[in-house]
Amino acid sequence: MKEKVGDVFSIAKDNNPVPGCTISREVYSGTNSITYFSLAAGTDISAEIYSSYKLILVADGSMEVYGREGFIRELNAGGAIVTLTDTPMGMRTQKGVVYTEILIQKEDIMNNTIKAGEVFQLAEVVPYQAGRIVNMDVVHNDKMKFVVMSFDKGTGLSEHAAPGEAIVFALDGEGIIGYEGKEHKIKAGENFHFAKGGRHFVKASEKFKMALLLTLD
Repeated sequence: MKEKVGDVFSIAKDNNPVPGCTISREVYSGTNSITYFSLAAGTDISAEIYSSYKLILVADGSMEVYGREGFIRELNAGGAIVTLTDTPMGMRTQKGVVYTEILIQKEDIMNNTIKAGEVFQLAEVVPYQAGRIVNMDVVHNDKMKFVVMSFDKGTGLSEHAAPGEAIVFALDGEGIIGYEGKEHKIKAGENFHFAKGGRHFVKASEKFKMALLLTLD
C-alpha cells in the first residue's frame, strides 16, 4: 500500500480538497483496489455504470450517491454505502468530502446485514459487550477482509504478526496500537497502517471500535 507505515495518520486531514477539483489517489492496486477521493464543494463525479460494487467510507464532509429514478443517498462523516452495480452511480458534494473507495467484486462474500444501496454507520455495525471483543466480517474473499470490531475497556488483541498489509479505521472511543515495540494512541477519525509481517497488538484504554481492511495479495 502507498501509505505511511507504523504511525497514526488521518485520511481526512491528509487529503484536503482543492477548490474546484476532484482528486483521487490509489493506495492499493490489487483486485480490491483502495482509492482515496477528495471532492471540493460543488463538484461531481458523473454517474457511470460499473460491474463491481464500491464500498464508500466517508472520512470527512458530506456527499450524495445518486443514480436513476430519483435514487439519492446522503452520507456524512462515519457513513458508508455499497453502491449498486449495472446501473449508473455518481457522487457529488455541496460542501466538500473526503472518502475511501474499496472495489468489491460480485463474487466476494458480503455480510447479509449489509445491503447494496443502503447507507449504514460503520460504528453501529457491531455493539459493545461487557468484557468482550465483538467482530463482524463486512466483506471478504481469499485476498481481502474488511472487518469491524468493538473492544470493551480493558480488552485487546495480543501481539501477533500481520499476514498482509492492513489499514485501521478508528471509529469510536480510544485505543492503543502497539507496533514493532512502540505504542500509539489512536482515536475516532484516525488511521494506522500495518506492513506485512509487522508485529502489533491492540488494547482498549477506553471502549473502542475500529474497522480493519486487510489485503493478502
